[in-house]
Amino acid sequence: MTDHPTGGDLLVAVLRELGIDTVFGIVSVHNLPLVEAVDRELRFVPVRHEATAVNAADAYGRARGSLGCALTSTGTGAGNAAGSLIEALSAGTGVLHVTGQVESQYLGSGRGFIHETKDQLGMLRAVSTYAATVPSTDAAGRILREAARAALRAPGGPASVEWPIDLQYAAQQDAHAPGTAEETPHPDEAALDAAARLLAAARRPLIWAGGGACGAGDRLAELLARTGAGLLTSNSGRGAVPEDHPQVIGNFATTPAGRALLTDADVLLTVGTHFRSNETGDYSLALPEAHIQIDADAAALGRVYPARHALQGDADAVLGALLARLPGARPASGDGTATGGAESVSGTAEPSWTARVATVREEVRAALHDAIGPQAAVCDALRAALPRRAVVARDVTIPSSSWGNRLLEIYDPRDNVFPRGGGIGQGLGMGIGAALGRPGEPTVVMAGDGGLAVHLGELLTLAQERPALILVVFNDGGYGVLRNMQDRYSERRSGVDLTTPDFALLARACGLPYARIATEGDAAPVLTEAIASGGPVLVEVDLAALGPMKNPFTPPVKIPTA
Repeated sequence: MTDHPTGGDLLVAVLRELGIDTVFGIVSVHNLPLVEAVDRELRFVPVRHEATAVNAADAYGRARGSLGCALTSTGTGAGNAAGSLIEALSAGTGVLHVTGQVESQYLGSGRGFIHETKDQLGMLRAVSTYAATVPSTDAAGRILREAARAALRAPGGPASVEWPIDLQYAAQQDAHAPGTAEETPHPDEAALDAAARLLAAARRPLIWAGGGACGAGDRLAELLARTGAGLLTSNSGRGAVPEDHPQVIGNFATTPAGRALLTDADVLLTVGTHFRSNETGDYSLALPEAHIQIDADAAALGRVYPARHALQGDADAVLGALLARLPGARPASGDGTATGGAESVSGTAEPSWTARVATVREEVRAALHDAIGPQAAVCDALRAALPRRAVVARDVTIPSSSWGNRLLEIYDPRDNVFPRGGGIGQGLGMGIGAALGRPGEPTVVMAGDGGLAVHLGELLTLAQERPALILVVFNDGGYGVLRNMQDRYSERRSGVDLTTPDFALLARACGLPYARIATEGDAAPVLTEAIASGGPVLVEVDLAALGPMKNPFTPPVKIPTA
């Protein structure tokens, strides 16, 4: 049993166990003991909105391959965090969200105690993978650790803990009992043998890696070498194998060439991808009937596309077991991946298939590079100026959706940060969290003027904390993607043309350096200097001056037409 003077001291001890050194949040009368302890012992980052606290904690964890922590107040503060909790829930990313609560004697009384809201715990349960109330001073440590385990356990997501303020101020008794290790599901030998036989017999194999494959990059790379397969990815799976690998096609499944490959493939192995609507052309994408699906989440198996072989388990472990059953398997290493009872089968991809994969890889990139017109100069300049390991955080904006999520190469999944749920305005907060989680490397944020305006106050957080973050704002005077949709399908515009600030004056008011890209020739020198500065810089890309893409970008959303 360990005693702690306050709940804040207990929280710090648990965060240290989890390897968390930076916490994001907003101070309040209902979380003051927690904030004071974190600020004294770790690093507390005072963001300007609770939604940003969760976004920043989310991206801090993504960029480090671990867990992040956000502190918010009760009632309205917890409600403000809900949208970003939905993002973490959608992405399956680990966030420990600790929110205040009114004094325990008034909890649930409905008397209108300041910051109180009706059924806050019910709200948190709706947007979290785990939610609990601290009921006593001897339960807080257990609940915090339970929450952290839940946030990191597949399928992952945010875990919320509400903590009454009187119990935060009180001395804590922490039993610090170790959690029980949960057994990870693993397919049986017969299922692995059958899947391996199918994969070994393939002559035109494809692999599709999603976010669940991000911890299995070495196994995936070995599988590519052993089979000659091509690798498609979802947006979340980018970087699982570095995108300059000659067999990595990438996030191009819905292109004509990607669809043709899927049509002609004789086996498809998918790893940790959930086939989101925007990555399957609203489910219009056809997959081979010979489909092997690996996922840690049993509910994901066969949910969108039928799977001939559905293998539940950790991607790295299951891929290791399959590799051990393929021709040329290495001797058993004692890690449980040696050959079981698999028959000896032989076979690799046809050389013409692997050559076709390499050709498609180059063709889809060249086509997109050409289609985005002058923005290709920005893409090229970013990749050239960034070191190989650098976080690329992207808000929901046309440059991100059209080329940032595809053409701008990613070499490690921890560098690939974006709102997987599709919510606008989260990019800057995510970038701040990632930059503070990885202080030795630069972070670039791609945002639109419309999305940036959602949390414009976080420019002050950027100015205050001064991470090595380059904020690239693509300014087209509003919500460009919806404007393109309305111009294509409607006779008028509604709600898409917005007033935007003078970004040079805005940066100056916040104490941030500013630069502008107005021509293709500006991109390389401006971005090179900004990234080399080692500090925060606001770079405006003036899209009106730079010039349009060859074809206006619209998302794969169905619009009924007469």
